[in-house]
Amino acid sequence: MFVLFNWIRTLVIGFIDRRLGLDFGVENLQIGILGVIQSLILFIPGLAVGIRRMHDIGRSGWWSLLVLIPLIGGIWLIVLDATDSEPGSNKRGPNPKGTAPVQSGAWG
Repeated sequence: MFVLFNWIRTLVIGFIDRRLGLDFGVENLQIGILGVIQSLILFIPGLAVGIRRMHDIGRSGWWSLLVLIPLIGGIWLIVLDATDSEPGSNKRGPNPKGTAPVQSGAWG
């Protein structure tokens, strides 16, 4: 959810930057002032979410550095991010999805 809302926020801020004329071009790359501020504010929380995701699948947070490997590292990190969490608890804490099995109730 963090990444989804971040993408939506980025699109909205990019639109606002462009409409207000706050963007400036650097070699075919449009960078907006509000976008830069957003990136600086969300860098640490984004890093924390990525590290927590690695912990959920039972890997060290250092695996987040895969993004530094051109092309293949980013793809590999997306695959790891899409991997299901370990069932139950691991050495880094409980599964954020919970460990109780889904009960069939009146709706199921």
